[in-house]
Amino acid sequence: MSTGNMNLTLKIWRQKNNKAKGGLVDYKISEVSPDMSFLEMFDVLNEDLVAKGEEPVVFDHDCREGICGACSMFIDGRPHGPKEGITTCQLHMRSFNDGDTIVVEPWRAKAFPVIKDLMVDRTAFDRIIASGGFISVNTGNAQDANNLPIPKVQADSAFEAAACIGCGACVATCKNASAMLFVSAKVSQLAQLPQGQPERYRRVQSMVAQMDAEGFGNCTNTGACEAECPKGISLENIARMNRDFYSAKFVSEESI
Repeated sequence: MSTGNMNLTLKIWRQKNNKAKGGLVDYKISEVSPDMSFLEMFDVLNEDLVAKGEEPVVFDHDCREGICGACSMFIDGRPHGPKEGITTCQLHMRSFNDGDTIVVEPWRAKAFPVIKDLMVDRTAFDRIIASGGFISVNTGNAQDANNLPIPKVQADSAFEAAACIGCGACVATCKNASAMLFVSAKVSQLAQLPQGQPERYRRVQSMVAQMDAEGFGNCTNTGACEAECPKGISLENIARMNRDFYSAKFVSEESI
């Protein structure tokens, strides 16, 4: 851990689009404050590149508060970098040392094609959600909080599943590029609440079918997804989704 300003070497993946050949390009950056976030360090790098008349590095970001899941970077062989339970925007440069060489790459998955440099297209997740990750009822006015009693254990489990921010780290770290952790979290957060029961089995069938159609790989239970998830989404959600998926075959098989 560094306490003073640092000089670093960055090896950054540069690629014009998903059809072009990409490669790692070396950049030197100096006087990096340990209090900078990783994305702020990239801002400084890009300012230097623009000042030199060079093209800045394209990377995805939005809230910079660990909420939106946009900051998808594979840093030194790990999604979101060396720290656990945080996103790239929450990673600070004090996690590195003066003189370090840092390798930064985009998410690697067939279903996440590179748009440019470190930015990938994750609209496959949006299509999975659109296929069934919702409750199609007329809600009207919000009900009183205690109108639908839900056991605390069940409510807590649904809340923990809903913490998934859809960043794609689970896909990026999985050797099969599986999206099972993401899909199971979105299935589980609704399957455990009363409002999600009417469409429970149709939902799981539709979302799994869309996941397969997008080209994500199969789950082989290595647990890498849970280990690298910045929100600590549990593998228990995958087990729950599998149970619902197979139950749907016997209980209410539907055309999807």
